Amino acid sequence: MARQPGIFPTFFISGFECSTFLWKDRKRRDLVAETQHRQHAAEDYRILRDLGIAVAREGIPWPLVDRGGVYDFSAIDPLIDAMNRAQVLPIWDLCHYGYPEDLDPFDDAFTRRFAAYCRAAASYVVPRLRGPHFFTPINEITFFSFCGGEWGWVAPYRNTREDRFRLRLALCKAAIAGVGAIREVDPAARMVHIDPLVQVVAPRDRPDQTEAAHQETYVDTFLAWDILCGREHPELGGSPEVLDIVGANNYSFGQMEYREQGPHQALDQGDERVKPLCDLLRLVWERYRRPMIIGETSGMGQGRAAWLKDVMEESLAAVQMGMDLHGVCLFPAVDMPDWHTGKWLNNGICDLVDEGGRLRRVPHAPYVEELRRWQKELNRVTALDEDPFSDPVELQDVIDAARRLRKAPDKDWS
Repeated sequence: MARQPGIFPTFFISGFECSTFLWKDRKRRDLVAETQHRQHAAEDYRILRDLGIAVAREGIPWPLVDRGGVYDFSAIDPLIDAMNRAQVLPIWDLCHYGYPEDLDPFDDAFTRRFAAYCRAAASYVVPRLRGPHFFTPINEITFFSFCGGEWGWVAPYRNTREDRFRLRLALCKAAIAGVGAIREVDPAARMVHIDPLVQVVAPRDRPDQTEAAHQETYVDTFLAWDILCGREHPELGGSPEVLDIVGANNYSFGQMEYREQGPHQALDQGDERVKPLCDLLRLVWERYRRPMIIGETSGMGQGRAAWLKDVMEESLAAVQMGMDLHGVCLFPAVDMPDWHTGKWLNNGICDLVDEGGRLRRVPHAPYVEELRRWQKELNRVTALDEDPFSDPVELQDVIDAARRLRKAPDKDWS
C-alpha cells in the first residue's frame, strides 16, 4: 500500500508526436506517419516498457477518424494493441492542432461536433484498455491559438492578436464540452490539460515593452487554464474538476525576449533574465493548487542528458517546497521533425535513422543513462513489473529524495 499514492503507475512519462494540422501550404500533416509510429507501435511501446515507463501521451487523429460525424477509429488499433501488450497507459490527446476540414473553430458547430467526437472516442478506447483513463481534450490551447490565430502557421490561418484571443476562447469552450462528453462515458476519467510554461521579457533597449512582456508571462500564459477551472468566463462551465491535472510544458525556448511581430526570440543560455523552472512551476501551483506534471520536456542533441539533470533538480526543488508534482514527461519517445524544415530535431529518447525508408529506433545512450540514474535516485523501477498497474507510483519516495538531495532553484541551465 502506497504511503503517498501518485496518480500514475510510474513517475516518468513519455509520449509520441501526433500533430495532424493543416500546415501553411494547406496540406494535411500527420506526424505519426512521418515518424512511422503506427507501423513501429509494438517496438515503440516495448522500448518504453524496457525503460520503466508505463504512461505515454498518445493521439487520436480527429481529422483522420471523423468524416462528418461518422467515425472510423481503426487507425489507432495498432496503438491499442501495442499498449496492451506492453502494459503502458495512454493519455489520449483528442485534438493535437488538427480538426476536420469542414469545421470552423469560430462556429458553435465546432463545439458540438468536438463533444460528439470526444464521446465516441472515449466509448471506443475505454472498453479496450485497462484503466484508469486519461485524456487531453485539446493539446496546448495557448500555443495552438498563437499558431492558428496570430502567426498563421496552421488552420484556421488567422494573423491578428484579436483572432488569437477569439481562437483561444473557442478552443476552451470546446475543451470544456469535451470533458463533459468524456465523463458521460467514464465518470472517473481524468483530464490532463497541457500548455507551455513560459517567461517573456522586454528587450534591454525597449523598456516600453515591459508591460506587454509581463502580460504574456503572467496573464496570457494562464488564461486558458483559468477558463478551464472557471476563474475566467465561468459561463462556459469551467471548474477545478474540469481543469483536473495541470500539464506544464518546459523547453529552453520557453523563456523569450518579446517581439511585436511573430514568435518571440528565445533567450540565450546564460542570460541573466532566465528564471529557474522551479519558480515558474510555483506560479502554476500557487494559482491552481491542482496536481501537476511536466507535460513535455526535452533537450536537443548532445544536451539531452544535461537537460534532464536540470529538469529533475528543479522538479525536486519544487517537490521539496510542497508542490504536488506527479510526473515528468520525456517528450518525445522517438525523434520528430522540425515542422518548418523537416530536419530531425534529435530531441527524443530514441533518434531515428533512415535505413532505406525504414526509420530505425536508436536510443540516445547518455539520455537513457541519465534517466536510469534518476530512477535509482527516486527508488523507481528501471523496467516495468509484470503488472505495473497493481500499485500507483509511491510519491513518498520522490518526496524523500527531494528532502535528501535538497536541490535549490537554479537558473543556470546546462
